[in-house]
Amino acid sequence: MTLWHGRLRGDTADAVMDYSVSLHVDRRLAGDDLAGSRAHVRGLGRAGLLDDEEVATLLGTLDAVEAELEADTFAFGPGDEDIHTAVERRVTELAGDVGAKLHTGRSRNDQVATDLRLYAKRELRAVAAEVLAFQEVLVTRAQEAGDVYLPGYTHLQRAQPVLLAHHLLAHAWALARDVDRLVATVVRLDVSTLGAGALAGSSLPLDPDAVAADLGFAGRFENSLDAVSDRDFVAEALFDLALLGVHLSRMGEEIVLWSSDEFGFVVLDDAFATGSSMLPQKKNPDVAELARGKSGRLIGNLTGLLVTLKGLPLAYNRDLQEDKEPLFDSVDQTRLGLSALAGLLSTVRVDPARMQAAADGSAVAAVDLAEWLVERGTPFRQAHAVVGGLVHDSIERHVPLAELVEAHPALGAEAVALLEPGVAVRRRTTPGSAGPEAVAIQLGRFVHRLEADRIRVTALG
Repeated sequence: MTLWHGRLRGDTADAVMDYSVSLHVDRRLAGDDLAGSRAHVRGLGRAGLLDDEEVATLLGTLDAVEAELEADTFAFGPGDEDIHTAVERRVTELAGDVGAKLHTGRSRNDQVATDLRLYAKRELRAVAAEVLAFQEVLVTRAQEAGDVYLPGYTHLQRAQPVLLAHHLLAHAWALARDVDRLVATVVRLDVSTLGAGALAGSSLPLDPDAVAADLGFAGRFENSLDAVSDRDFVAEALFDLALLGVHLSRMGEEIVLWSSDEFGFVVLDDAFATGSSMLPQKKNPDVAELARGKSGRLIGNLTGLLVTLKGLPLAYNRDLQEDKEPLFDSVDQTRLGLSALAGLLSTVRVDPARMQAAADGSAVAAVDLAEWLVERGTPFRQAHAVVGGLVHDSIERHVPLAELVEAHPALGAEAVALLEPGVAVRRRTTPGSAGPEAVAIQLGRFVHRLEADRIRVTALG
């Protein structure tokens, strides 16, 4: 029996049920659906629509249904097209006519929107907490790195030497913005939609404010049409997770490069690498590659939902059933990726000698030569041309750059010292730059930021 059997005659076609069923997706909302139903029952009691005995019966029955679900003894039926239908059907089976009162003043439209908001609040907070744990790994590795330096790249060409700690913290700061977005999204979605009904509210004496407080929401909806049709919070969550996935992908790309023989900057721990089914010598960075690859999946989930939403008139449309699967998938994949990458980065072995050898090529200190000339009165554009010409001659004539610098009348032996290993990175002294003093300050500031974000994320719970 369907929930609309009074209006429509005969059985719904199997093809319709097969196409519209969502139980396989939304059954993970069972706990949220039960929580919403309990709050709704208590609200019906306060409104005088259920007496105390009926409230107690329904609450007890909901507990029994929860026990069946947790014990995996809940028997889903062929008419259970979603978790909401399944729960209501079972409650009615157990409680009889009292169970038939469960849905009084409520629609699946406001019910599912509330369920999904409860889920998103909890899961996005959990993602944010896992981002913080991942940042802790980056901070620990940055502290361990000390004065180790490597080339910084632009266009994947060696540009200037930077401390490894500076490079790791660059990723940590990007993740801090992800935490910002996740926290802001949770704050915005912290709204109960119960009481909006199908689209226009109810003539019954319901109190949506009290139900919202009962469920731990910061408030209730302001407009019933908006309440049941709004999936902005899902789109925002998917954007937050997609951009977080992009940041993880960038880290994955670097690990792929750095662990190759061509770079040789890091060696992966065996527990976070895989081998080849054919090639005995292989040690593959599959975790990093998957972080890179799954970012496309996260972006696709966001794009798919935005296309679904773009043409919908107010208020609820069945198209909105397509909101849950991309959200669940993005949450799952992001949490798996954070855990795997945290393990990879906490165990990876750095090769300081290989990193520093790559950063000690004389050409990566070229800008230091130009700035040395600037400090002595040469306009920067002229200094740039002088040093660029020397680099060109060094390459074309196969003459060491230091030799050409020493022979140049505007440079000489004093300038040659700038090309010594480790000198260029120590000269980066401006706030937020890649040198030792600036990075030490940055590291302290980031530790404080991490603690502040931990407090913010904890407060969401």
